[in-house]
Order: sequence, then structure tokens, then C-alpha cells
Amino acid sequence: MMELWDLTIRFFSMADANVRYVIFGSMLLGGAAGGLGTFAFLQRRSLVGDTVAHAALPGVAIAFLLTGEKNLLIILSGALFTSWIGVVLVNYIISRSKLKLDTALGIVLSVFFGIGIVLLSIIQKSGSGSQSGLDKFLFGQAAAISKNDVILLAIVGTALLAIMTSLYPKFKIIVFDPLFASASGLKTNFLQFLLSTLIVISVIIGLQAVGVVLMAALLFTPAAAARQWTDNLSKMIMLASVFGAASGILGAYISFLAPKFPTGPWIVIVVSFIFVTSILFAPKRGVISKMRLHLNNQRKTNREHILKALYKSGQKLNDWSKTYSISEIANFWSFAESKLKYGIRQLTRQGMMESINGRYKLTDIGISEGARVLRLHRLWELYLSKYLELPEDHLHRDAEDMEHIITPEIEARLVKLLDNPQYDPHNQEIPYTDGKVKS
Repeated sequence: MMELWDLTIRFFSMADANVRYVIFGSMLLGGAAGGLGTFAFLQRRSLVGDTVAHAALPGVAIAFLLTGEKNLLIILSGALFTSWIGVVLVNYIISRSKLKLDTALGIVLSVFFGIGIVLLSIIQKSGSGSQSGLDKFLFGQAAAISKNDVILLAIVGTALLAIMTSLYPKFKIIVFDPLFASASGLKTNFLQFLLSTLIVISVIIGLQAVGVVLMAALLFTPAAAARQWTDNLSKMIMLASVFGAASGILGAYISFLAPKFPTGPWIVIVVSFIFVTSILFAPKRGVISKMRLHLNNQRKTNREHILKALYKSGQKLNDWSKTYSISEIANFWSFAESKLKYGIRQLTRQGMMESINGRYKLTDIGISEGARVLRLHRLWELYLSKYLELPEDHLHRDAEDMEHIITPEIEARLVKLLDNPQYDPHNQEIPYTDGKVKS
């Protein structure tokens, strides 16, 4: 335990120069990839990033074979070259054949990756492969990042973010509405080419830390996680950059604790954990949030049915002071006993119902709210009958659904459209806030 604590302090204190290089390199990589990956994610081009990463492997091997040294700038230049050949081939296959994009991407990905594996095997058999560390480009090894590598990552990453920031409004248009962008006079082909180039470069600079196999995950998973938290593009880009940077740092930290394991898979595991957490707990799109919202809507509907049932009973007698037992209320509607009791407890806490010797009745607030629910129901029935000409036996069910979601604004428009109606299609009074018919 003490050893783990000592290693943690050593890592995050950044007293060791190599650790500083790993942290800054992983952070810059994750931030740049996450931000640019947002645009690719919104364009639904996830497999393109995967293809670009795998197509880079032959370039890594060829650059080493030609120079005989593991210079990061040369290696990445070779990777960039073969990646762009892969992109050109994909476009050529699509334009010259009847094959679809996903088929072309799959062909190029597998062929280039196979060539890269063959070239790496040749290098390893030559006796220089293991010393060169080229095998680290498969799954990544952040510990191999040097000071010069960090400087290169910093320069390239800063340049990528600067270009993305300066052209953000134009990129936003071509991503969401390319037809409008063309009609507005923007050079959409050039902008798309530039955006694709930035994405390719962001993939290439991550090969050493994450590797060709998993780089696409670092490009798109932070964006997919960020999408769960916001509908705003600028916020989504910032969140994706933060998620990418955080996963880079934490993945490097885990790899630092277990040096025999490559860094790339740990970075991807961390960013996948962030994605799963976002899928589950994001406020609007999260699975748990949606389940909670659905449950709250069910409870709200149940409460409004109780109010409406009690109001209608009082409306028949023109007297809402009568009290009812739970079994009597259950007879007004097909309430499940557990849901009925829970709804009554909620309404009592909200001051819409009160208990008198184990029996219940509506308060003034409850009468007003019950009138509102019944009013919306009957207004919607009248609208369906008058404007959609639905038969009377089809009105009730639709109105049962709509009465719970009609807003005050829609209600006001219905009242105006229907000319302040007093009766629904069944010739029943339409109550207003005070429980009386509007005169």
C-alpha cells in the first residue's frame, strides 16, 4: 500500500522529468484528439478515424526502413503519408465502384494494417526491430515519450487547436448544414479537406502513446461521452477535450504503476469508463436520468388522475367537501392500490388533499388543480372533434394522454381557438380555475 502511495506521489508531483513528459504528452494528445474528434463524431465518420490509424502502420515501418532510426518526426511523417494514401484510396473506390463507404473503409483498413504487420515482422527479424521499439506503435507506450517528443506534440497540438478555434464557425456550418454552407459561398470542399487533414494529423500524433489499434477510440469516445452532457457544440468540444486529456493522464498513471502493460489500452479503458458513466448518469440523456424522468412522469400522471377523479365526483354533486376512503377512490379509476396510496401521500404532502379520520378530500388547491386537468382533457376532446373530426368514441383515449403535457401557452391558444368553450363534445361542462363554467 505504501509503495502504491509513493508511486502515486512520484507520478503526480512530476518530480521525475520522464513523468512530466508522459503527463504533458498524454494530456496534449487527449485534449487535441477529443476536441477534433467532436467534428468527426457529429459527421458520423468514426470508421474513417479507425482506417486512418491502421493505414498509418505501413508508414511507420517504411520510415524506419528508409532512415534506420526512430526519429518521431520522420516516423510520423511516414505515417501521415500512408494515411493519406489510404484516404485517397477510399475516395477512389467509392467514386469508381458501386461499393459503399463502410465497405471501402473496411478494405483499406485491413489491407494497410496487414502490410504494416508484415513490414514490422521483417524489421524484427532483421535484428533491429525490438531495439527500435516500433512494436510500441501497435498499442502505444507513453513511457517512451521524450522531451523532444513532447515539444513536437505541443507544437502540433497547439497548431491543431488554433486552426480549429479560428475556423470554428465555418466548421460548425459544414458539419450541421453543408448545403447552406455551399449556398453561402463557403469553400466547403476545401474546408472539409482541411478538417479531414486536422483529424488525420490528430490521429498520427497519438500513435506513440495510444497506438494504431486504439487511437480511433481516443478520437471518438470523448466526443460520444461529451454529447451526453450538452447540446451546445462549443461546450461539447471543451468537454471532449477535458475527457480526452483526463483519460490520457489517468491511463498513463495506470501504465506507470504497471510498466509491463502498454499505455494505449489503459487510456482507452479510462475513456470508456468515462463514456459508460456519461451514458448512465448524464442529466438529460443518461439511462438512469431517463428512467427517473419516466418514473416521475408516471407518478405525476397518477396524481393528476386522482385529482381528476375526485374533482369529477365533486362536480356531479357540486360539492367537494365530501370525504372518501381509499377503496372508494379506487372505484373511480382503475388504480393499483400501491400507486393510489403513494399518490395520495404525495398529494397530501403537496397540500392538494387532506386526511380526515382516514378519509380524504381535495383542498382548495386540489380542487383548482383537478379542474385544470379536467379542463385540459375536455378542451382537447373538443379540439379533436371540431378540427380533426374524430368520432366521439375515439376522443377520450387521446385526451387522456394529452391532458398531462399541455402547457399553459397551448391551453391559452386552445381556449382562444375554440372561442372560450363552455361544453365538450359530450355536452359536459368545461371547468376553469375556480371550478365553475366560464361565462
